[in-house]
Amino acid sequence: MKIGINASFVRKENTGIGQVTINFLRKLIVQHETCNMKHEFVLYLEEDFDLDLPENITRRVFLPIWKRDDLIRKIWWEKYLLPKIVKKDGCDIFISLYQCTTILPNKVKHLMVVQDIIPKLFPEYLNNSRKRYYWNLTEKAIDKADKIVAISKRTEKDLIQHLVIEAKKIATNYLDVDEIYKKKVSIETNARVLKKYKLAPGYIYHGGGLDVRKNTESVIRAYKILRDKFSRSFYGHFPKLVISGKLRPEMAPLITDVKKISRELNLTKEIKFIGFVPQKSLPAIYKNASMFVYPSKYEGFGLPILEAMNQGTPVITAKTSSLPEVGGDAVLYCNPDDIYELVMIMKNVLTNEDLRRTLSERGKERAKNFSWNKFVKKVLNIVENL
Repeated sequence: MKIGINASFVRKENTGIGQVTINFLRKLIVQHETCNMKHEFVLYLEEDFDLDLPENITRRVFLPIWKRDDLIRKIWWEKYLLPKIVKKDGCDIFISLYQCTTILPNKVKHLMVVQDIIPKLFPEYLNNSRKRYYWNLTEKAIDKADKIVAISKRTEKDLIQHLVIEAKKIATNYLDVDEIYKKKVSIETNARVLKKYKLAPGYIYHGGGLDVRKNTESVIRAYKILRDKFSRSFYGHFPKLVISGKLRPEMAPLITDVKKISRELNLTKEIKFIGFVPQKSLPAIYKNASMFVYPSKYEGFGLPILEAMNQGTPVITAKTSSLPEVGGDAVLYCNPDDIYELVMIMKNVLTNEDLRRTLSERGKERAKNFSWNKFVKKVLNIVENL
């Protein structure tokens, strides 16, 4: 068979979809070589990337006349150019590694990986006509796909409930994190990262994006209460709150204006904003934290908590959406709308060394259940049976 793959997001490796794309391709190459697969694969790209490919995996890089990387180009590339080129290339099956606007000719079987349907559940994300148009096209493409791979049971349920997709058309397949999170952080890397961001071990960490649904404001307000009530018992060594993520106050109300909130709560000296952190530095950021606090109100999967678990960092997260599927019994859960509950759970982790040790061990053990090899094998098995 000739199998096409939308690998466009290799150009955005710091996004969740970018990570899915890159790791899928890495494991596909390994399995292609070790399993002696006879299929031919074609990777469809908007930009080329540096990865050695076997003879049976080729790449096709193309763009529309409109070169700016925005929704106009995205729709033009996915919806109009891509189906024509896939048909011309004679693909039998096509894999979209994220939910997109692509609808293919009937003779080309289409498997689409769906991360989430956040715009359907949170309409505030559709705050202009171009976004609404893109999502409308995406819903139609999801419906037209021959098979859907949902990255969690929560996403599967959302597809059935909100987009009325038949259950028999959906398979659930869990993601994994990049290999960098599975490796032990070296002494040199650890020292370099701490020095770069001017951090001392033991801080409380929150990262994974500053979208309002990530609930960063609740983390800051919980930290304020925690500090006001319990800091005296730490004899002047109460840990700082470290927050990563690109600060974009102009994007409010979609993005939390964390600096404004910290000023209002008189926490400018207690909270350390470290901005965007490249992936090569993130394992050390997790490793040196006393806990990772992530009370997100909705996630299609929740890669950040799995990243933290791999590094043995105690995790506090929300008991909503897909997060319990990832965390299992290895993390502590809170009601994301109850700040006082979050305060008490944070206090317990901060003051109980045995609890931190237990969560660390459970997290690392739980993380072993997730595997890119399993993910790729399941996708290819579905492809074989389309």
